[in-house]
Amino acid sequence: MHDAMANTPETSQTPLRLAVLGTGLMGQPMARRLCAAGHRVHVWNRTRAKAEPLAAFGATVHATPAQAVRDADIVLSLLENGPVVGHVLFELAAAQAMRSAALFMDMASIGPREAREHAARLQEMGLAHLDAPVSGGTVGAEAGTLAIMVGGRTQDFLRAQPVFSSLGRATHVGSHGAGQIAKLANQMIVGITIGAVAEALLFAAKGGADMARVREAIGGGFAESRILQLHGQRMVERDFAPRGRMAVQLKDLRNALATAREIGFDAPITAVLDALYAQGVEHGLGELDHSGLFVELARRNALQ
Repeated sequence: MHDAMANTPETSQTPLRLAVLGTGLMGQPMARRLCAAGHRVHVWNRTRAKAEPLAAFGATVHATPAQAVRDADIVLSLLENGPVVGHVLFELAAAQAMRSAALFMDMASIGPREAREHAARLQEMGLAHLDAPVSGGTVGAEAGTLAIMVGGRTQDFLRAQPVFSSLGRATHVGSHGAGQIAKLANQMIVGITIGAVAEALLFAAKGGADMARVREAIGGGFAESRILQLHGQRMVERDFAPRGRMAVQLKDLRNALATAREIGFDAPITAVLDALYAQGVEHGLGELDHSGLFVELARRNALQ
């Protein structure tokens, strides 16, 4: 296993030709960091206007994914979900346009089975594949402190180090699909813990305690966590501007449950949180930050 971390992009001695497909909340800051590191970056987004600002940082904006990937050594995908990745690769002909032996690195969260299927199809075309989903949100993407969970061949993991070093800390966790398994495990912990923090803070408020002071009081004890600190503060401040959306958290939990069924694993706690996030999305909260589960739990308890 190998790790790499860099918080500040440095000019690379051997700049790579990179393509970034999908320049939304995560793709945008990640592409900026790769530009700052001295790589030659080509970008595509379904809505071109979201990619255009990257031109000011030195990226070349393309009208189609096939144009963006044509000369790339490594292609980074930050697309919405597995079906979209498959559509862009094989129906919009991005895979067919890639150079022989180029590396496709899927950094979005998709199903492990989908990742393995994509890897097999790309291998048949003479292309390499890594599934390398990330955790850390837009804050980590901006700062270059993402946790990157990587599945695939060791040699491909090693050749991607110049990319990883600009984005955060990468850990090779196994073969194709293992990166997505690790990300689902991460999202299970995040989603469940957000639920625990929201419920506990609302319980405290309902019982007459000051929610902000309770959060402060239990920090440093065994309840301490990054979720309590960051998401708990968002709950106290009622700041639910999206960093990671409720709808995306629900998608990840559903991917986790689907994968659990495939491998014969019982995940009852994840199932409970899946139902709660689903109710929140049904009640119009899908575009809130995933800490917005607090709003759904507050509604159930008649708390504002």
